[in-house]
Amino acid sequence: MTRRLFIFGLGYSGLEIAKLARAQGFDVAGTCTTAEKAAQLRHAGFDVHLFDGTAALPEAVLRGASHVLCSIAPTDTGDPALHTCRALLGHAPWLGYLSTTGVYGDHGSGWVDETTPAVPGHARSIARLAAEQAWRDLARETGATLDILRLPGIYGPGRSAIDQVKAGTARRIDKPGQFFSRIHVADIANATLAAMVRIMGRTMAHTMAPTGATALWNVADDLPAANSDVVAHAFELLGRPVPPAIPWEQIASTLSPMARSFYRESRRVRNDRLKRDLGVVLRYPTYREGLKAIAEA
Repeated sequence: MTRRLFIFGLGYSGLEIAKLARAQGFDVAGTCTTAEKAAQLRHAGFDVHLFDGTAALPEAVLRGASHVLCSIAPTDTGDPALHTCRALLGHAPWLGYLSTTGVYGDHGSGWVDETTPAVPGHARSIARLAAEQAWRDLARETGATLDILRLPGIYGPGRSAIDQVKAGTARRIDKPGQFFSRIHVADIANATLAAMVRIMGRTMAHTMAPTGATALWNVADDLPAANSDVVAHAFELLGRPVPPAIPWEQIASTLSPMARSFYRESRRVRNDRLKRDLGVVLRYPTYREGLKAIAEA
């Protein structure tokens, strides 16, 4: 059986998943939005197609895909992949969707897991929950297995507190009782591949047996932490003096509306199901290991 993965959105997380999937023997194709990036990805050996969510891809592009993953954020018209290409997605036995733990809403620093009701508070999280449901509907109609991976704050090389310290933009923000969960991009890829190959165990006579079932996975690391702790650790790893934390009341007005919106919610995300049922062993179980690897690189 041909293992072909098609990824809507070869961005920061999507490309990491593509690289790992290719290393594990998948034929990988996907989309991006600019000709310049498409050329770069093709030079790296990927089958890439331009896609901006306004028009469907050619049917031949998705033909033969055994796995389809969407990492694109929803727009005003809903999920871009489903809005334009839904009719082309009826043959893949496995579907995957990268969502957000923002769908849980604010829990006052309390813990959430996959059984916690989704009560999103931000418009972008409401849109994500609607996109989750749209993918559920498609899986139910086609009989595909659907894995929804809910992600907290994503960091990794080029997008971390280490990079912010080096760039001179890092600020230690002190908002008492505020916790953020996070995940290294490499562990997003590991978790996604674990979900993808799980269905392969149901392969018989070279035919994957779709189930129509949906599984939720919180893809978060083991240690939710305050921004001030993470940034302080980045300064320490780089051998630089740790600056004093700035009180929330003092800095809030200087932040962008998007940044302020993140601080309006606080929750700690459990990952027990990911490790127990999917067998994922985190490469970077906390921000400490993840930032150390970035600093050393």
